[in-house]
Amino acid sequence: MSASNTRPANSAPSVSEKAKTLESEERQTIVHCSMDEGEYAYRIWPSTFLIERGSGRRAKLITAFNIAFAPEWTLNDGKGFTLIFEGLSKNCTVFDLVEIIPQEGGFEVKGIVRNNSDVYQVKI
Repeated sequence: MSASNTRPANSAPSVSEKAKTLESEERQTIVHCSMDEGEYAYRIWPSTFLIERGSGRRAKLITAFNIAFAPEWTLNDGKGFTLIFEGLSKNCTVFDLVEIIPQEGGFEVKGIVRNNSDVYQVKI
């Protein structure tokens, strides 16, 4: 490896390096979410999963964009947010988006039909 392709061990990865890392994940499931305009603010808990119908396997939330993680809140700007999850099993055909939290009002979208792109649009 040439010196131009290395970075000091104590330096943080650049934005492009982070993006390449996300792109190189073996499989990911991307869920673009929109909210009702009546919702003032929202947040996501790390205990949000895609739960495969049949097997019950849970795909973990990897990261989220345009939404704060609990206990912080994001004001609803009408743009929605994006959730990135681990990849679903190859034999999964239907799954649920479920936020498992210690209070009422967690996000829940049932019966999402799997597609070839593993990119979804849902309204919460």
